[in-house]
Amino acid sequence: MKAWPYPRWVAHRGAGRLAPENTLAAFRLGAENGYRMFECDVKLSADGVPFLMHDATLERTTNGIGLGGDQPWDQLARLDAGSWHSRAHAGEPLPTFENIGRYCLANGFFLNIEIKPTPGLEAKTGEVVANHAERIWRGTELPPLLTSFRPESLQAALQASRNCRAACCWTPCGMAAGTMRSSLQCVAVVCNHALWDAATVAKAKGLGLRTLSYTVNDEWAAQRLIALGTDGIITDRVDLFSPA
Repeated sequence: MKAWPYPRWVAHRGAGRLAPENTLAAFRLGAENGYRMFECDVKLSADGVPFLMHDATLERTTNGIGLGGDQPWDQLARLDAGSWHSRAHAGEPLPTFENIGRYCLANGFFLNIEIKPTPGLEAKTGEVVANHAERIWRGTELPPLLTSFRPESLQAALQASRNCRAACCWTPCGMAAGTMRSSLQCVAVVCNHALWDAATVAKAKGLGLRTLSYTVNDEWAAQRLIALGTDGIITDRVDLFSPA
């Protein structure tokens, strides 16, 4: 197998729990800790603007109420996405996918985009996110890595983009790795770090799939994955693990 072109260490939602997740502040903190690759969640506003947020609802990480996908971007842009975390981040706005993409490009960073659709918008979200990624990263050497727990989102994304690479998120009750490789043209599989062992790593690599893990916050877990020969480690602990 060719060398995996992305960094091994990936900062979860920008900087994990050390800053408001999925915000530019989190990305900047992750970068200050030496990280060059970031994971983030992207969904659509009611008027089709892709923006960063993990949950379907707004309450946990903003001062808004209800489904994020039910509100237009001009309303979402006014929300406070930082006060829930700490006073130091009060007033931090939700970022658009466009802004985060431009930030990563300007600084030579890599991105793992998890397509996180509002229920009922799985295919549409995959298509729009991929179209934006195709345009933002056009002409660059290494496109972002698209992931999703929703196969229909990944399928729509790959149909919309010729250049983006896809990694399938796997759970014990999810699709078989071979199916993901053949039907969705995935280059990698991402799963909970506890699911990797020598047999599953060998099976994935035998199918030509690279192996990534979430969310690794303990030294023993990281060392186990390194010993198994996995390719990517997604972590909240940007302060604990040096990506060098």
